[in-house]
Amino acid sequence: MISRVPEHIAGLPVALSSLRKGETAVVVGVRDDHLDVGDEVRSTLAQRLLELGFIPGEALTVTGAIWPGGDPIAVRLGRSMFALRQREAAAVMVTRPVGALP
Repeated sequence: MISRVPEHIAGLPVALSSLRKGETAVVVGVRDDHLDVGDEVRSTLAQRLLELGFIPGEALTVTGAIWPGGDPIAVRLGRSMFALRQREAAAVMVTRPVGALP
């Protein structure tokens, strides 16, 4: 049986880390935890994710996850592929399109 995301849930923001392999979504924002990532200029995780292209309106697809645990996950964003740890994926807020598979 194929289930679909109900219309009343489809537009709600969720963390990218909650998506499963094969799911598509659209970025709606990036949460900033204000902790630096350890580089020379003290960039935050949110700054790094925005610089990589995780900006509102960008479509993405989860293409894979390491088993067990799902850390990291592989995400296709445009023509690029990224491996994101759970902490990084949890900072990216997305919405699922109406009718998308969960």
